[in-house]
Amino acid sequence: MSGEDALGIDGQTIAKLARGVRLREDTARGQMVLLAPERALALDEIAVAIVNALDGVKTLDEIASDFARQFEAPKDEILKDIIAFIREFASRRMLELSR
Repeated sequence: MSGEDALGIDGQTIAKLARGVRLREDTARGQMVLLAPERALALDEIAVAIVNALDGVKTLDEIASDFARQFEAPKDEILKDIIAFIREFASRRMLELSR
């Protein structure tokens, strides 16, 4: 995605889990969940991979490049999907964004 969206999220955005948000395994259900104060969200494998890549250092563009090499997929499509994920979780206040 070449332009910014309404939240200012683009390839140069850097994201990390917000304070108090943790990725944990729900052993009862056999899946990974994102835990935040008073809420939990079940994540699929792709979401877990994205969350694990959010180190607060790499840009979304760098993460998309890594995934493109790893999964042999078009970087632009991966970046578009990552931005959509970041937009959703940032709107839920589960991520901190910077540049």
